[in-house]
Amino acid sequence: MSLIKSKREIDLIRESCKIVSDTIEYIRPFVKEGITTGEIDKFIEEFIISKNAYPAFKGYKVKKKAFPSSSCISVNEEVVHGLPGKRVLKDGDIVSIDVGVKKDDYYGDGAYTFSVGEISPKKAKLLKITEESLYKGIEMAIAGNEVNDISVAIQNYVEGSGYGVVRELVGHGIGKNLHEDPSVPNFYSPASNQKLYEGMVLAIEPMVNYGTYKVYVENDGWTITTKDQEPSAHFEHTVLINKGKAEILTKAK
Repeated sequence: MSLIKSKREIDLIRESCKIVSDTIEYIRPFVKEGITTGEIDKFIEEFIISKNAYPAFKGYKVKKKAFPSSSCISVNEEVVHGLPGKRVLKDGDIVSIDVGVKKDDYYGDGAYTFSVGEISPKKAKLLKITEESLYKGIEMAIAGNEVNDISVAIQNYVEGSGYGVVRELVGHGIGKNLHEDPSVPNFYSPASNQKLYEGMVLAIEPMVNYGTYKVYVENDGWTITTKDQEPSAHFEHTVLINKGKAEILTKAK
């Protein structure tokens, strides 16, 4: 697969990304006390399908195991890949909703961590730092830089604020496949020296823990949870690399 997308490919990715951002905006008023994560997932699936698109995560296979839901919904200490189900949201929860869309064979990907009612100052600061770290990374996503410029910007901001950057999961290229090269870690890696070129499309997604960066996989085989059970936040944008400032393709109105 080519790292650099054609104008036609970029236009198709942009359309899928618009549906991602529209979905996240659509679901915002539903994220409140009393709703189940399964109900939210159902609304997400119906909305995406109404746009003549497909929820990219549904049926996505990892080691021959297919993800059963249309979105990843992760609550409090759950980092990412949470399975929607019977869990009822409560006042004070934080909820990461990760949405992928496939339309006309091209993908878009984005995530936002929502507050349910009044959240603690501890959680509010975690959300603030995580979202700000995403934009610190995007500032470095320009042609001529390397992937590590993105990674180091995120890591320095997060760890400088006293939080842990998840190591087991990373951002990625995106296009005709949901996950493409290059990998985009949220921490420095000697292997992340891929140069950035105009026309590359990346999904940048810091996953930040209040405490340790260490995580584990729950018994469901999907949900990633913090080792110390402290809360975690996750924000993601798909961006187009330009000579100057990157274009955020999943930016909501």
